[in-house]
Amino acid sequence: METTSRGVAQTPATESGQQVPSARRTVDGYLRAPFPWYGLDEAFSGPRWLMQVGTTADGVVEHGSIGHGDPPTVRNEYATGAGQEAKEKFAVVVTVAASPPRRTADGTGLLEATSVSSAAWLAGVGLLSCTWPGQMDHSLRDDWLEQQTETAWVLADDLEGSDWSTLSLPVDGVPTAFHYRESEFGWVLAGSTSAGVHVGAYGRGMSAYGLGFAVVKDIAAYA
Repeated sequence: METTSRGVAQTPATESGQQVPSARRTVDGYLRAPFPWYGLDEAFSGPRWLMQVGTTADGVVEHGSIGHGDPPTVRNEYATGAGQEAKEKFAVVVTVAASPPRRTADGTGLLEATSVSSAAWLAGVGLLSCTWPGQMDHSLRDDWLEQQTETAWVLADDLEGSDWSTLSLPVDGVPTAFHYRESEFGWVLAGSTSAGVHVGAYGRGMSAYGLGFAVVKDIAAYA
């Protein structure tokens, strides 16, 4: 799936954990989307915030993310050892338009189809992008991130494999099957909705088992 955001569903942050003001996304991109956005349902009462949208080379919005809880930051003091809890509690919901293979607007190229695997990969990369394994320096993290991103794609391309389990969660009040996996960095899940979109999610510090998803009624309220 080729988009201008390269599928990284995260608001950029400095190593100290402060969000870069110039990188804050406006609601405009979300309003241009021809599909509904999903977030956690009304059972979640914490903060909600926009992250970013991904567009095709033609400028068509193809996916985007909405955060819930504590905005994830990249901090090299984060550790995932036994007995240590995540410093942040967050869940990010990724909405991906379900699309078949299609030509670009100028007819010169072909855009890949989107699928549940697309949502799983975007969620996996999103989790990696806000993860900094303990005791890893800058030069090593770049190599680690590249390797783990490739691994995330391999895993997303094999949702029926042993690395994934099945989790049933409500989507607009209807029990829906999701592909689910955990790692030392957090959890990732992905599934499809009856609204013609795929939903992925990732998080840390918040359990995925009690989550529910629903269409965002007024995305402009996030501005």
